[in-house]
Amino acid sequence: MPEIQIQPPVATSAQAPLCVDLDGTLVKSDTLIDSLLVLLRTRPERAFALPLRVLRGKAAFKAYVSETVSLDVAHLPYNKPLLKFLHQERVQGRQIYLATGADLRIARRVADHLGIFAGVLGSDGATNLTGKKKLDRLRAQLGAGGFDYVGNDTPDLPLLAEANQALIANPTAGLSMGLKSRRIKPAHVFLERSHPLTSLLKALRPHQWAKNLLIFLPLLLSHDITARGLAMALLAFCSFSLAASAAYIVNDLLDIEADRRHPRKRLRPFASGDLSAFTGLCIVVACQGLALSGARFLPAAFLGWLLFYLATTLAYSSYLKRLALVDVLVLSGMYTLRLLAGGAATHTPISHWLAGLAIFLFLSLAFVKRFAELENLRASGAPPKNGRGYVVADIQQLRSFGTASAYAAVLVFALYISGQDVIKLYRNPGRLWLITPLMILWLSRVWLLASRGELDEDPVIFAITDKMSLLIGAGVALVAWLAL
Repeated sequence: MPEIQIQPPVATSAQAPLCVDLDGTLVKSDTLIDSLLVLLRTRPERAFALPLRVLRGKAAFKAYVSETVSLDVAHLPYNKPLLKFLHQERVQGRQIYLATGADLRIARRVADHLGIFAGVLGSDGATNLTGKKKLDRLRAQLGAGGFDYVGNDTPDLPLLAEANQALIANPTAGLSMGLKSRRIKPAHVFLERSHPLTSLLKALRPHQWAKNLLIFLPLLLSHDITARGLAMALLAFCSFSLAASAAYIVNDLLDIEADRRHPRKRLRPFASGDLSAFTGLCIVVACQGLALSGARFLPAAFLGWLLFYLATTLAYSSYLKRLALVDVLVLSGMYTLRLLAGGAATHTPISHWLAGLAIFLFLSLAFVKRFAELENLRASGAPPKNGRGYVVADIQQLRSFGTASAYAAVLVFALYISGQDVIKLYRNPGRLWLITPLMILWLSRVWLLASRGELDEDPVIFAITDKMSLLIGAGVALVAWLAL
C-alpha cells in the first residue's frame, strides 16, 4: 500500500481526510510490545541482540523486531467503536489514512487486513514517525491543518492541536490533561476499555488462589494445629498466592498472541488490550517483591520451595508447556509443590501416603485440563493453535491416562485408611471408607462432564463453582470430622 501522495481539497472538516494512529488508538495494545512478546516466546535466542539494536535508534529497533516476527494482525484487539466509525466514514467516501509510529511493515499489514485506508505512513527503519515528525509529514502531504486526526497519547497532542477536528480513543491521563490545558475539545471520543480495577483483578486471578489452600493441608492432617502454625500457614498462603499471580501474568504476556485466537482467553486483560504489558510487568515486580518479603518471616525451606516454584513456572511458561506429557507432569508437580511448601512453612513432614495421593490426583486433574481443551476444539471443529503439543487425535489416549490416574489416587487413599498409621490419628478410622465413594463420584463426574464437553477447561474453576462439587467436598469434610 502506497504512502500518502494525494492532497484532497479541504472544503469542510467533514470532507477533510481522516488520519488515524495505530498503537493505543486503532489497536488497544502496542504492536511493538506485542511483537516483542511473540519474539521472546518463539525466538528467545534473538532477544540477546535486542540491546544492540536499541543503540541503533528506535526506528531501526522497530524494523528489526518486525522483520524477526510476523504479528497476527487479524486478531489484534481493535477498538471496535472507532473501527465501526471508520467503516461508516469510508462508506460515505471519506479518505482515511493510517499514520503511525509503528514500523511500516506492520502498518501495511494492518491496512491490508482492514481494507479501509487510502494510504499508510509509518516508521521506515530510519525515521521514527511520532510526534513532531509525524506532524511535519502530514503537513507536507496534506497541508497545514488539512486533516482530522485520531490519537490517544501525549505524542499525539501536536497533531490533535493542528487538526481541523481532534478525535481521541482510550486517551491516557497525560493526553486528557494536555487537551484540557490547550482547551481542545474532542469532536469524538471512542472508549473501549474495562475499569482498571476490574482488569487488575482478572489479571491476578484470585480464584486460582484456591489451589494454594493445599498449603494448609499438611498442618490440618497432622492433627497438631496451633495458632502459630495457622499463622505461618496463612503467611505462606499469601506469599504463594502473590507469587502465583505474578506467574499467571508472565504466562499471559508470553501467550498473548495465542490467547487472542482463543474464544474465551481473548477476553483476558492483556490479550484484550485492557491492560498494557508495561502495567503487567509492574504488577509482576510488585507481587514478587511482596511474596519474597513475606517469605523472609518463614523457614528457609519454604523460601527454597517458593523459588523453585517460580523457576518451574517460568520454565513452563516459556518452553515446557509446549511438550506433550511433560506439561501435565509439570502441572501436577506444581500442585505437589504447594504441599511441600506448606509442610516446610509449618515444620510438618509430608507422609508418603499424602505424596502418593497428591501425585495421582493432580496428574488426573492436569490430564482433564488438556482433555477439556481438546474436546472443546473438536466440538468447534478448530485445530489446536495454542502450541501445547497435542492434536485432537490424542484425546482418547489422554482420557485413558487421566482416568487411570484418578482411580490410582482412590486406590492410594484406600490403602492408607486400611493401614496402621490411620489408627493413631482417628478414633473411628472405619468411617473414612465413606470418603472413597465420594472421591469416585467426583472424579468420575469430572471426566464424564469433560467427555460431554461440559467441563470448564480449568478444573479448579469448575470445582469452586459447581454445586455438586461443593456438596461432595462438604461431605468429605463431614466424614473426616466424624472419624476423629
